[in-house]
Amino acid sequence: MHPREQTIFALSSGRPPTAIAIVRVSGSQAANILSSLVGKLPQPRVATRAMLRDRGGAMIDDAVALWFPGPASATGEDVAEFHIHGGRAVLAALLAALGSFDGTRAAEPGEFTRRAFENGKLDLTEAEGLDDLIHADTDRQRRQALRQLQGLLGDRARAWRQQIIEAAALIEAGIDFADEGDVPEELLAPALRKIAALKDEIEESLAASARSERLREGLVVAIAGAPNVGKSTLLNALARREVAIVSPHAGTTRDIIEVQLDLDGYPVTVIDTAGIRDTDDPVEQEGVRRARARAAEADLVLWLVDDAPSALVGIEGEAPVWLVRNKIDLASGKGGFTACDFVAANPWPDCGSADDRAPWRGAGERQFAISAEKGEGVPDLVAGLADFAQRYFGGGESALIGRQRHQQLLRNTTDALQRSIGSAGLGEEVVAEELRIAVQSLGRLLGQVDVEDLLDVIFREFCVGK
Repeated sequence: MHPREQTIFALSSGRPPTAIAIVRVSGSQAANILSSLVGKLPQPRVATRAMLRDRGGAMIDDAVALWFPGPASATGEDVAEFHIHGGRAVLAALLAALGSFDGTRAAEPGEFTRRAFENGKLDLTEAEGLDDLIHADTDRQRRQALRQLQGLLGDRARAWRQQIIEAAALIEAGIDFADEGDVPEELLAPALRKIAALKDEIEESLAASARSERLREGLVVAIAGAPNVGKSTLLNALARREVAIVSPHAGTTRDIIEVQLDLDGYPVTVIDTAGIRDTDDPVEQEGVRRARARAAEADLVLWLVDDAPSALVGIEGEAPVWLVRNKIDLASGKGGFTACDFVAANPWPDCGSADDRAPWRGAGERQFAISAEKGEGVPDLVAGLADFAQRYFGGGESALIGRQRHQQLLRNTTDALQRSIGSAGLGEEVVAEELRIAVQSLGRLLGQVDVEDLLDVIFREFCVGK
């Protein structure tokens, strides 16, 4: 029996022990399995309490069973669900009983969703939305994933695809029936107008979704600075727990430490880097190298200083750099830094030339004074980070295109549409071929053509039982 013809089963809830565990079964054997374990086939979509028994008659659990005959089920196949007590022994007994039936096996990661896709219950963008929803850590990630799961991107892609097909039909009618009296002589011009409008619409959607993929991954904020300025203490303060070792000795942090935060629904990864300085210690040198590289890749750099100005060294990239003065509870009586205190190292915005000021990207509008140890000023810094995240993600709330795969296929579509417009002087056959390529790109987006290898990659990222 081909693996796709076998009946699959898996735990679809959290790991035991739990109060209740849900085990799903999908495939042609689902009815037989349900009848055997329950003693009869329950009414469709009605929760039925029953004593589950294995094929030898031994009791498994006092449970609730549900029956969803296909195609009106989540996967499009016959589906059974068992809601059992969530102990490990109960679950093991039920899984053993399910595995005793011929033609059954444990499901692979994402196999339930893949069967739903293959049976037309959802398109590929909706399946990806389900995966994103499962892995959403913040409210805004959840809302974006839910929009995709609801099929909004898929619906729009199908509409675009249909419009391209209609435009192609006009052109091909002119090719195939050029000698027929009832076919308009000029079909290319209206088709090209439709294509141009459609290309503009897709490009507008791409532009509006420029940050959507980043919302899935989260904003990256790097805490950088010289040794012993309080970087690890600040990380612990932001995380509200001890995630980094705090020590008065320079060079304690030698590797990258990351913590995930939810700032007003936006996912933010804050990283604590090694203190940036010249050192002869080869291990610390590697830590400094990694710190500089990670800061260069970040979306925002918090340059931490204490009671004395310090140079901004080794920070490349285009991310804004904010100055955060730490240890204000220990500061001397001089009352903080003036704008030109940094001239000797890396000039502050009001001092020096434009080239001198360049390293302090965005620092002029964002300066903070805190005590990471005492918590003073930290709420203001958190509010600033949340505001930055909101401005950074911009229109991500209304965007539909959340994956690089979506962006690439839509760009392929607009490129083909542009080539079709530019090929008008080369003949209708060339225009029609470019439109066929555009239709195929949208088909790949929806999972309708030439996606077998891609499906393996996408669905194996799902958890087992989904």
